[in-house]
Amino acid sequence: MNNFIFQNATKVYFGKGCVKEYLTCLTQGAKTVLLAYGGGSIKKNGIYDEIIGILKEADKTVVEFPGIMSNPTYAKVQEGAKLARDNYVDMILAVGGGSTMDCCKAVSLAARYDGDIWENFWIHPGVIDFEPLPLGVVVTAAGTGSECNGGSVITNEDTKIKTGRDYPQLNPRFALMDPTYTFSVPKKQMISGGFDILSHIMETYFSQPNENNVSDDIMEALMKNVIHNLRAAIRNPKDYTARSNLMWDSTMAENRIIKMGKKCDFQCHNMEHQLGAYTNCNHGCGLAVLHPVYYRHIYKKGLPKFVRFAENVWRITRDGKTDEEVALEGIHSLANFIKEIGLPTTLKELGADKSQLKEIADSCGISQGSYKPMNHEEILTIFQECYE
Repeated sequence: MNNFIFQNATKVYFGKGCVKEYLTCLTQGAKTVLLAYGGGSIKKNGIYDEIIGILKEADKTVVEFPGIMSNPTYAKVQEGAKLARDNYVDMILAVGGGSTMDCCKAVSLAARYDGDIWENFWIHPGVIDFEPLPLGVVVTAAGTGSECNGGSVITNEDTKIKTGRDYPQLNPRFALMDPTYTFSVPKKQMISGGFDILSHIMETYFSQPNENNVSDDIMEALMKNVIHNLRAAIRNPKDYTARSNLMWDSTMAENRIIKMGKKCDFQCHNMEHQLGAYTNCNHGCGLAVLHPVYYRHIYKKGLPKFVRFAENVWRITRDGKTDEEVALEGIHSLANFIKEIGLPTTLKELGADKSQLKEIADSCGISQGSYKPMNHEEILTIFQECYE
């Protein structure tokens, strides 16, 4: 394995009833809490009332920061930071999925920084030499794994750039993860979140080193677990076993453990981020469209790993096939799974404007971890092949 340094500062409280059991003690010492959430679904499913009740009973002053969108913007980050400063907030409590958590990590930084965090920490990597505003999270949707890392993906609407950074100092202090909180997530969102988990794992798996290593073995087990439990959750959205497994799969995909010793290829994420910046499309849906086509472009450069993927994840048998045939059958199985679970397979379905594809392709970042490094011309070709 390659050399690495591992760090994860987030303490996880996992299981049914964990919010009721632990939230009061975890917010001890914070007089004023910024309660952040998205479009209001937590008010419909009872989560909001439960959390407000706990905070009020603990004599907290609650400042609400609602309306965080699915692709959080830099303007929304600035709004949250101003709210935190104006109300002398002691802690942020982000209740929601990846978008809410990502936005609040940026808010925690911006609330205690006088400069432009977009320019100084997102466009260019920065050094956080001060203490961000403390952040805790209550996870209500499985997908991004944002609860156990310092990663935050933000969209600048003015420049049409969507990008992310991962700063260990932005890790939430704690993550409360009750799988029953995910029961009310709409089916489409649950499925797209499940594919996002699979995408995170695949984009780490399909990278150097190819030699036998712990991370690849763990990832094969995780990918099989995601596939099995996503199918189970589609059959029964209130299958606690399936939803709890998916929730922990999501965390394991992005808590840095499987990335140890791996180069990582997040080219599909780079491409989807820019599609999202231009179209505001659902993240998991965009990834589902891109992955099979992208893998058909790179599989020959990483053939042994694609063969392993086919044989160990999709149980493709050799039966006299060549390595290339086995690898392609594995990619075909991935594409069939995407259709099976009802995700889109074309950019046209996502509302992409064909005339904008070159502009979007030219704006994409280039991953240094890919088996076959992309250029903007090939990215445009992939977009065109994905269009319809």
